[in-house]
Amino acid sequence: MSKKWDGKSKAGVLGYQIFIVAIKTFGLYLPYFLLYFTAAYYYLFVPKAKKPILWFYKNVLKYPHLKAHLMTYKNFVSFGKTLIDRIIFQLGQGEKFTFECENKHYLVEMRDNGKGGILLSAHVGNWETAGNMLKDQITSKINVVMLDAEVEAIKEYMQKSTGGSRFNIIPIKDDLSHVIKIKMALDNNEFVAIHADRIVPDSKTIECNLLGQTIKLPAGPFIIASKFNAPVTFVYSNKESNTHYHLSATKPIYDKMTPEAIAGMYVAELERKVKLYPDQWFNYFDYFAQ
Repeated sequence: MSKKWDGKSKAGVLGYQIFIVAIKTFGLYLPYFLLYFTAAYYYLFVPKAKKPILWFYKNVLKYPHLKAHLMTYKNFVSFGKTLIDRIIFQLGQGEKFTFECENKHYLVEMRDNGKGGILLSAHVGNWETAGNMLKDQITSKINVVMLDAEVEAIKEYMQKSTGGSRFNIIPIKDDLSHVIKIKMALDNNEFVAIHADRIVPDSKTIECNLLGQTIKLPAGPFIIASKFNAPVTFVYSNKESNTHYHLSATKPIYDKMTPEAIAGMYVAELERKVKLYPDQWFNYFDYFAQ
């Protein structure tokens, strides 16, 4: 199995350069076409990426041998498409995509409540598209809480080539200054999006059951969700065709709940999404033995 997740992107600058040039020159479909060869390379020659995904399909979703291998390749293609879509949004070409939003009224309700909103998600689907749709249709300010561990060369190249992210990034810091920034954002009636499915070494965790397997989730996002006076929802954005996304939100949690209770509800929705979109499980490390 691959080592634990370290918060860093595994892609190189050259890969980003190739796809940005292809997108700017040829549009959407040539980069998508090139992905099938890129995915084949990763499937055939990068065992560290393939092994945990193949294990997931065989041992967690219980797919037969051939289906597990085919789904692993499809997973690489799906992941590549989300990266290309992310670049397209950063280039300001989001009009290439259409959206439908399941339970959009819940998000509007949260905005109109005036206390901001905590959006918990996972690495299943494409959070960038969810944020872009929310920013365009629901609220003008989206804050994304994340580890600031992107390789500096990639960050610099993406900033120069696409203008960087359209969202306000709240980097997670050891001094917990991110907690203050989260509170300030909520006090300003802004949405705060947090991935709540990956842990880093030495962090506090909550143990849950996902798809019959014991997993550990980072306690931090659920502690924040339980402590702040803001509604909490679980949001996902999943690709349903080359140009169409399905965005969903769950009924907001307004009552005070323990971090463990919120984590239990979160895992139930995560499990539902994994079953609906198994090719969009984007965890390329030993997720179930952290």
